[in-house]
Amino acid sequence: MPATYQPPVATMRFLLEDVLDFDAQMAQLPGFEDASADLAAEVLTVAGRMCADRLAPLNLPGDAAGSKLVDGKVITPPGFAEAYAEFVAAGWSGLAGDPAFGGQGLPRTVQIMLDEMVSAANLSFGLFPGLTRGAAEALAAHGSDELKATYLEKLVTGEWCGAMALTEASAGTDLGLLRTRADPRDDGSYSIIGTKIFISSGDQDFGNNVVHLVLARLPDAPAGVKGISLFLVPKLLPGDARDWTERNAMSVGALEHKMGIHAQPTCVMNYDGATGWLVGEAGRGLNAMFTMMNAERLFVGIQGLGLADAATQAAVTYARERLQGRGADGSGPVPIIAHADVRKMLLAGRAFVEPARALAAWTAIRMDVAERHPDPVVSAAAHADVALLTPVIKAAFTDFGFETTVLAQQVFGGHGYIHEAGMEQFVRDARITQIYEGTNGVQAMDLVSRKVTMEGGAPLRSYLDMIAADLAKADPALTDPLAAQMRDALALLETASETIAAAAGDTDRLGAAATEYLNLFALVSLGWMWLRILAASPALGATRTPQAYAAMARYYATYMLPRTALHAARIAAGPEPVMALDEELF
Repeated sequence: MPATYQPPVATMRFLLEDVLDFDAQMAQLPGFEDASADLAAEVLTVAGRMCADRLAPLNLPGDAAGSKLVDGKVITPPGFAEAYAEFVAAGWSGLAGDPAFGGQGLPRTVQIMLDEMVSAANLSFGLFPGLTRGAAEALAAHGSDELKATYLEKLVTGEWCGAMALTEASAGTDLGLLRTRADPRDDGSYSIIGTKIFISSGDQDFGNNVVHLVLARLPDAPAGVKGISLFLVPKLLPGDARDWTERNAMSVGALEHKMGIHAQPTCVMNYDGATGWLVGEAGRGLNAMFTMMNAERLFVGIQGLGLADAATQAAVTYARERLQGRGADGSGPVPIIAHADVRKMLLAGRAFVEPARALAAWTAIRMDVAERHPDPVVSAAAHADVALLTPVIKAAFTDFGFETTVLAQQVFGGHGYIHEAGMEQFVRDARITQIYEGTNGVQAMDLVSRKVTMEGGAPLRSYLDMIAADLAKADPALTDPLAAQMRDALALLETASETIAAAAGDTDRLGAAATEYLNLFALVSLGWMWLRILAASPALGATRTPQAYAAMARYYATYMLPRTALHAARIAAGPEPVMALDEELF
């Protein structure tokens, strides 16, 4: 049986309390004056119990059963509908939602920590509330007062579910190619006609409504992305009795047969003249949808983090119990955690998960500051930080997260290849996180072509200056050898950033460097979080010794941070090695 998931609430509290100065930062934000690390820990403790006791036990059997399409109806695995009802009744869907629409109004920082635990416990389940929250945020930002009055509270609380319908067979990354159309009706609604694919949470059997946000074209829309509009298309219509029992003209044509997240119904959706309503301005649908997509991209990065933690926890438990081989003194058999190669795999997971959780929380705090700080200059700076970090967290956390699940599976040896151990499911589930919500290559291109040079490069400069400032005050007794390695890595990132900025408009040069630069950026950012963790580690006391963090950080400094030199060398090589081979010779 898979190892029991242990929610990392103590670590989360340490980050908020001692590493990231959560209480002081929240005290500056209207509406969050009473938010504290104590409150967050209390909330997350209760949430963690539900993740460990209710959601995690459904993960493996849910993967085995999968969602099914029977007579046109989606059937989710046993226990999912009941667990979702409990999740909503406990208020977890609306944790950071607007209290005006039934939410609890807690900081987004707490929400992101909950997202990590839900993703670790049961990724397929977590997509239901995660996508619903994204739909609610898009509607809150761009919907009419009438649409918000009708739909928003039920989405915020999770009573109804949400989904976003972008992708078509001929339109994936390039949404300008989509063909779904929206024909105006006399009553102000629209008739939505078309087919979408890869629609996560497109339907389910929870007995509630599913509100789709659908990208489509009006009859007179120009070609390309400027001709796309966004429409709200519910599964159930109010009808004359306002009882929400009338089925809209939309249906599930098929469920995608996927490598992973088998319990999640990923649908082919047919809209056969379905009734929909315009969200935001005509022709600016992609702008409105990006409110949801950017939130979901951060959410996907957190999924990578959660899966990495769950897989590493399971691998550590197994390595302590599995007896194999001889120890250094010739005695044996010994637990495989005694072997250096196994330790390297386990340390790689720990050395990623700990600073990644810190960077996620730091970014979430910046999101809270961006949304609520009364000083527009402070708010704008926080917005820029979030924009800069969004593609990094999405891509790096999912790349490193997948890498971590593979290493954790390797610790199990042959048992890791068997379904009952749960490890091969982590690997399969983690793989999609590198692809959906914009592939990681797309995220890297966003970073180098837009984020590095936005506002003349000022946000990037500010971010790098923060890292340099912490390096300058680093206590060698706590932070070496990491600090010494970080100085070299930051210098490489500075030089690479100049190279990227100078290459603006050079598609080949940027394309060849994009993923290398994103990984270099991420490794330095994680190293920065390790510096902050080590600086605060004496506050840990007996709960988790500073020596444990020092050992993990040392591994990061000596085994993982040196990757920065490889990425920097590839960036410096330019596009010629990538573009030299003629297409017909591949």
